[in-house]
Amino acid sequence: MTASIERNQASRREVNARRRFSRRPSRLGTAAGAARRPDYLVDAEAGFPELLRRTWREAAAAPDLRGTVDTLLTLAGHVPADVQLRALDTAEEAALTVLCGISWRTAEPAAGRVYDDAEPPAFLGELGLTSSGRLAIRVPGQGPLAGREQLVDGVLRVPWSAADLQAYQDELRRAAERAARSVADCRSWLAELAEPDRRELLELLLEAARRTAPFVLYQEGKQYTNFRNLNTITGKTLWPGHPDCALSSLHRLPLELWSDNDVVLVVCLTLLIRSAGFGRIEEANGTQLTVDHVGYLLERTRQKYNEAHSGPPVPPAGSAAVAALNELAVALQARRVELLSSVQLYRTIHGALMHKIEGVAGPVTEAGRRREAAICARLSEQLPIAGGSFGQLAAELAAAPGWLGEPHGEFDTGYESLVHATVAAATEAFEADFAMSRGMRSLPSLIRALQEESWAEITRWEITDFFCCVVPSPQAARFFDDSPAHLADKAWAMSSRMQYNSWHFLAGNLPGVPEVLARDYFVPPTLPDIAYFSDQHHHGHVAARVRYSIRSPQSVEVFGRRFNGFLDLRLLRCEGQPFDEQDLLAAHRCSGFLGRAASLVAELVGAGAEIEVRSFDSAWHWSQIAGDQSEYELPLPS
Repeated sequence: MTASIERNQASRREVNARRRFSRRPSRLGTAAGAARRPDYLVDAEAGFPELLRRTWREAAAAPDLRGTVDTLLTLAGHVPADVQLRALDTAEEAALTVLCGISWRTAEPAAGRVYDDAEPPAFLGELGLTSSGRLAIRVPGQGPLAGREQLVDGVLRVPWSAADLQAYQDELRRAAERAARSVADCRSWLAELAEPDRRELLELLLEAARRTAPFVLYQEGKQYTNFRNLNTITGKTLWPGHPDCALSSLHRLPLELWSDNDVVLVVCLTLLIRSAGFGRIEEANGTQLTVDHVGYLLERTRQKYNEAHSGPPVPPAGSAAVAALNELAVALQARRVELLSSVQLYRTIHGALMHKIEGVAGPVTEAGRRREAAICARLSEQLPIAGGSFGQLAAELAAAPGWLGEPHGEFDTGYESLVHATVAAATEAFEADFAMSRGMRSLPSLIRALQEESWAEITRWEITDFFCCVVPSPQAARFFDDSPAHLADKAWAMSSRMQYNSWHFLAGNLPGVPEVLARDYFVPPTLPDIAYFSDQHHHGHVAARVRYSIRSPQSVEVFGRRFNGFLDLRLLRCEGQPFDEQDLLAAHRCSGFLGRAASLVAELVGAGAEIEVRSFDSAWHWSQIAGDQSEYELPLPS
């Protein structure tokens, strides 16, 4: 399947010729890759480096040690403190408990010690901020932080008294006893599994690492990650079976030779996955992966689930032992399945640390209903359906869907018109700087491939076989030099990335035949999410200034097969107030309407209609945002 705007209209020579031209709206018709320099330069220090510098300045200016630590733990208010508290290693955790009375293990902080400046320090410690955003603490017995950490700037000196040292020793002793019991428990639990079962477990964890968004986990000073060039686990850099992958290296190794770190890693990842699937791993992102921390996460989840469920509550784990936590994880997975049919689960994403937290949404309020009513009023004016809610609009659409395959307004199909009208209405109703929705260009091609079970063919499709309609607000150009051309280029960059996401998720819905398993894909998303400070790590988010966002994925049934994450609605704000839970609930109902429309199109195509999406390419975004380029044709080489 070639790009749908070219399908059945051009020879292979023409298709290949067009691919040699830039698809950036402002460069249409020019050779791809011929620019002498980037059109839009982004400060190399923008995003996370700038946040870290600002955090350090504020921490250094704090009036006392507690204020300094609070600033570093929250990255100046950008993340919850408990995430960073659980990122501390054993010695750092003990030090912070003694010096500030702060611990994730207690609901309320203790008073902390009061240092007498007249007393000479028994030890002069240090506080620092690492380039990964973690609070670093120099404790007794360690050399300077600068010798073992990549720091944002210098260090702050922290005097310790003799009493502090004694209290620290006591904390370390208790922590060492806890850690020893936990490692022994993990080894015992794994030892009870037959060797084939352990191998099967490792295969599951490897598949989770391959199919999950980036995560960074710690075991004391050891880092486990599938993120970029730092990989220590199979991901974008290490292929499955690579000898440098911490999980792959365990396959033929007797359990007795596994390191304590690896033993705890395998057990903790197993507990997380058994409680909610691969996605739960991201809820431990940026923290120390210990049984205690996993127990904390599972208990927090248990309380949320019990509050949202009217039936018998899930009981707490009988103990902190792995076997008891495993029972709790399995019970939470079962309860989660029940909840999915009665309440809305979603995830909150703290972009600075890529940390995600599952939540249970409350009821829809008047604020959420106002968002929905505003969009429905717009759609009732522009489309041949009417209703005051998405449910009413979907019912009218289902009663007479034929117009979705016929020309409507400026579009070749009513489906394209509906997608654009819905996205444009969402931009306005949610006071977003951008809104967008993605999907597949040719449902006829997908259905034909499904009929023939051509799984290998589907895996060979490219990102141009998908679309994304991006609609900026009239005021969004102010973030991009007040330039319509710059705005059009940014909108198209977003569109291209969303096309990639559709491509990336599609294969995750196919049978596990060799061609599919060999293809790069993530598990398709099913829960909506709301993100804060996303303009930190992702290069595209930094360049496009994507600070706050909502993503609402939807499944679509095509030829009897359910495709999770087939489309979504995304809302972006570059500054101002973040989106809230009511915004997310309204956006999810809006994307549900888009999903219903796509399902109806699939039914029409299954009955013989030839409905394809040809709009929303680069020329379309240029025409809509920067000027009329509707007649533009990419030239062919002579």
